[in-house]
Amino acid sequence: MLFAAPASRDPNIEDTLIAASVDAMERDDLRVASVLTTWLGIHHPRLNADRLVRALTDHPSKRVLAYWSAMGRWLQKDARLARLEGLYGGPPVELLRSGTAFHVRRRGEDPRFHRSKLRVPAGVLRDRTADVMSPRELAARHGTYRLRIVIGASYRADMWAELERDPELSAAELARRAYGSFATAWKVRQDWALLHPEAPAGGGRRSRGAGAKRTPRSRWHTTPHTDSSRP
Repeated sequence: MLFAAPASRDPNIEDTLIAASVDAMERDDLRVASVLTTWLGIHHPRLNADRLVRALTDHPSKRVLAYWSAMGRWLQKDARLARLEGLYGGPPVELLRSGTAFHVRRRGEDPRFHRSKLRVPAGVLRDRTADVMSPRELAARHGTYRLRIVIGASYRADMWAELERDPELSAAELARRAYGSFATAWKVRQDWALLHPEAPAGGGRRSRGAGAKRTPRSRWHTTPHTDSSRP
């Protein structure tokens, strides 16, 4: 997404999207909301849906959950995202803190949010594809996104991308960084070793201590949620 802030290299995709939705819904940043919604419309096939839903399940903000519920309804043709719509079951939320009803009567609703849990007047959120990179452009710049195209949007793809950046990661550290299970990480390490015989099968670096903190790779951070052992 093309924001004014300096870009991080290969930030975690779901962490970044959730943090952007917090800026959009809790800090009322309509520019972020515009770019985020356009980005999701183009790139949603590359989302790790399981990771996204798990990370949002216990989110404290009703406004953020209403946004993702609306995205689940809009993108319902992608069956993987169907669970997003059920994240919020309360009354409809208005994007604008005031004046939503007036603008809806005047211009109607944004069709992307029609009959969803989020009321958005038409014309409030700009939808311009030039604001986001194309899949080809993003794949050339973001290693994890590229591997999600090659392997599929999964924890396995994310772990493989982590190993491309740091081949010496242990299975435990690999699981921690990719929010995945140890079993998946161990299998990925074994497969990596088959193609890279010079790399130790179990990883050459010990994982961090239990009290170590994960360093965010974007300017946003969210609580880790891991897969239950599947790749």
